[in-house]
Amino acid sequence: MNAFRENAEPWYRHRWPWLLMAGPGLVVVAGIVTAWIAATTDDGLVADDYYKQGLAVNQVLARNDAAARMQLEARLRLAAGRIEVRLTSHVDAALPAQVKVTLAHPTRGGKDQNLILTGEKGLYAGPMPALGPGRWYVMVEDEAGNWRLAGSVQLPQAPEALLVAAGKR
Repeated sequence: MNAFRENAEPWYRHRWPWLLMAGPGLVVVAGIVTAWIAATTDDGLVADDYYKQGLAVNQVLARNDAAARMQLEARLRLAAGRIEVRLTSHVDAALPAQVKVTLAHPTRGGKDQNLILTGEKGLYAGPMPALGPGRWYVMVEDEAGNWRLAGSVQLPQAPEALLVAAGKR
């Protein structure tokens, strides 16, 4: 028995203990990296007041219905730092002097843009900050918030959209 102990190497000279410790060691390192990523990146909520927005769903539906009663449609065009909206009503409803256009990024609320466009005879235009590529949700509404049209554009592939009132007529 004494001869066996003299020829035995210490545990750290064998590969099996190191191989068995490698798995848990990698998990610890991965956990530290994940915690660092979580602490240093921004989650970017789409809306800070999502609960209030959820409660206001019926008001939004009423605005969609108002746009449908007016038979509104808007042709939207985004090009070269400029936005154009051509608003028409198929029942000759009075069109506002200004419209509010909201361009919302689906996942990053900090990139959302709110624009007030002025115009006449249903043609509204103005400057627009540069938007990144991807899908953007678009809402066109009057200043008083009585009606609303909604849709989306895919930049840069499809910078034009037709927004039609979708509600009960």
